[in-house]
Amino acid sequence: MNKFLEFLESKFMPFAGKLAAQRHLGALKDGIILAMPMIIIGSVFLILGFLPIPGYADFMASVFGDQWLAKLMYPTDATFNMMGLIAAFGIAYRLAERYGIDAITAGVISLCAFLLATPFNVPFTPDGAAEAVAVGGAIPVALMGSKGLFVAILIGLFSTEVYNFIVKKDIVIKMPDGVPPAVSKSFIALIPGFVVISIIFLIRLVVEYFGITSIHDIVQLVLGKPLGLLGGSLIGSIIAYGLIMMLWSAGLHGTNIVAGVLNPVWLMATEENQVAFRAGEELPNILTAQFFEVFINIGGTGATFALALLMLLWSRSQQMKQLGKLSIGPGSFMINEPIIFGTPIVMNPLLIIPFFLTPIVTIVVTYYAMKMGIVAKPAGIAIPWTTPPIIGGYLATGGKLSGALMQAVNIVIAFTIYFPFFRMWDKLKKAEEDGANTTSKVS
Repeated sequence: MNKFLEFLESKFMPFAGKLAAQRHLGALKDGIILAMPMIIIGSVFLILGFLPIPGYADFMASVFGDQWLAKLMYPTDATFNMMGLIAAFGIAYRLAERYGIDAITAGVISLCAFLLATPFNVPFTPDGAAEAVAVGGAIPVALMGSKGLFVAILIGLFSTEVYNFIVKKDIVIKMPDGVPPAVSKSFIALIPGFVVISIIFLIRLVVEYFGITSIHDIVQLVLGKPLGLLGGSLIGSIIAYGLIMMLWSAGLHGTNIVAGVLNPVWLMATEENQVAFRAGEELPNILTAQFFEVFINIGGTGATFALALLMLLWSRSQQMKQLGKLSIGPGSFMINEPIIFGTPIVMNPLLIIPFFLTPIVTIVVTYYAMKMGIVAKPAGIAIPWTTPPIIGGYLATGGKLSGALMQAVNIVIAFTIYFPFFRMWDKLKKAEEDGANTTSKVS
């Protein structure tokens, strides 16, 4: 264990620190987070449309008409299903902030380039027709959501890099000093904007020349498939969470670093489940963003809600007892920095073991419980990540009691794994306190 800690401190921490400070990863994470409030708002309307109350649908139809559900889904389509469009703007905006250039302009250029990369032809089957026809001039909603996230990411990063390069090289149109700043900035954006749009335009022409439908298809094949294998499989998820726990053990926000890369995969799975849930079909995915946020990170990364309970209820050490009182409140809302840095878990050879082990065990147990149909899968409802335990499992599964029970089971699993290690740590802390008290009495 000492060699492991030495490796973390001397080899892993410097590398992980550079990774955490990497501007592109930071922009990717922050840009996608920009879409999260809209995703949650859209999920609220999704919950309202499918409340698990007997006779609810009939009541709503009698009051608001047969089309009540379709109309209630308008906000969901305009929020949840626009995450790719928002990310295209947000990623470019955040990266431009890091470069110290005009962020609004960077976001607008990226947004237009993203739309340019997307074909405005939507398959539509008229009533009575035998086959679908292509309707031109229609923005495909599917590619504005999670299915377009990978293209949004690449274009957001690429367009801002081009914009930054041209501005820093001073290849811009400058206006006289008396011109208002807003007008001056718009002229500065002309050349970099033209270059970005021209490049994306040429790429689209080449792609279509070779008979490929769109840039989205190529990006999904080259980038989406490999990341899907990592974030969309049980083994890949275990590996990803192992890396998350290692980063946290070194004192770095592992969730932000790793999830920033895998969130597009998990959000895509979330949206696929949302579509199936709305249609009343079987949910296709288990490993969604809510699977990890709701069922694995109970109390925060490492499922430390159980550890907070142990501190509160079983501590003999006054230090641990006080930390339990301080951390149980934030832990109820999935915030666990007080425990991670206050216990501490960071660089702690004793508590790192259950901290690593607990998420792995709960991932496996929850995955197979959902795979075997014992527990309902996440319904594509993006509840706030701060939703307290039990309530979160119920809402995330579309109002299924099995979701709440699964969270309760995972808390028990975490409690069982942490218990022996916590007792040893608490015993050490109690001995330190007793030794300090004896020393003070003697002196």
